[in-house]
Amino acid sequence: MKSMTGFGRGEANNAEAGVSFCTEISSVNKKQFDFRSLLPRELSGYEPILRGLVSEKVSRGAITAHVSVTVNHAGKQDFVEINELAVAALIKKCRKMQEHLDIPGEIKISELLSLPGIIEAHTPDYSSQEIEETFIQSARLALEALLKMRSHEGDCLREDLIRRLESLKDIVEQIKPLAHSIPGTQRERLLQRLRDASLNVDLSDERVLKELVIFSDRSDVSEELTRLDSHFRQFTQFFEKNGEPVGRSLDFLLQEVNREINTLGSKAAGAEISTLVVRFKTELEKIREQVQNVE
Repeated sequence: MKSMTGFGRGEANNAEAGVSFCTEISSVNKKQFDFRSLLPRELSGYEPILRGLVSEKVSRGAITAHVSVTVNHAGKQDFVEINELAVAALIKKCRKMQEHLDIPGEIKISELLSLPGIIEAHTPDYSSQEIEETFIQSARLALEALLKMRSHEGDCLREDLIRRLESLKDIVEQIKPLAHSIPGTQRERLLQRLRDASLNVDLSDERVLKELVIFSDRSDVSEELTRLDSHFRQFTQFFEKNGEPVGRSLDFLLQEVNREINTLGSKAAGAEISTLVVRFKTELEKIREQVQNVE
């Protein structure tokens, strides 16, 4: 079992190319897989690669990946290039203008170099296989750290869910001995209502007895209790599935459990059982909130 909450960071450096990548991947709970990447413009071509790496390992959750790149030109003598032709043309134009308009002043090299297009910095070739592999390395390190955290959070969720599931089982065990008396209790209540209404009912009448039996059967909650036990066993089986996404299955199972306990509560009108049903539904809601974060 894995949580959908996690964070991972990975760094990789290519000294020869003078490039280093830092990848950060975070995830939060969401019913579907939703991937969003934040990459510099020059790394936009890496987005499909990053998406593919993440989607191979993550099936659910809102994933945000942030990538930054640092270019190190230390020790490189040719990382910049001056457009000498443009500089020469500018100087020639400026001197001609000075002579023509009689404008005094000196042409400073610092001012020329500050003009756009004069200095061109060589950027790394991000399409090269070596740099791409460095990027993939940083992404995989971040993804590995993310999965490790999601797995750890998942273990904590499993322990909490197991404990809460035991609470549900305990409540059901308290309901079972009380449930046997529900049909008889409901039958007596029906007869009392008839007497209170001053209706003369012949209890020896076959038709009356048949209706009483049908009414009692409708008050029987043995089927609901049996299905609850079955759902609990299925729930436990999902806990034992290592690494498989079980969030959607658990969510569906909780809906079925909720339906059964609602039916049971509507059939059992006794105060003691109703109190237990309220406790059950309170604990069930806490489980449902936890399951929303399971992958």
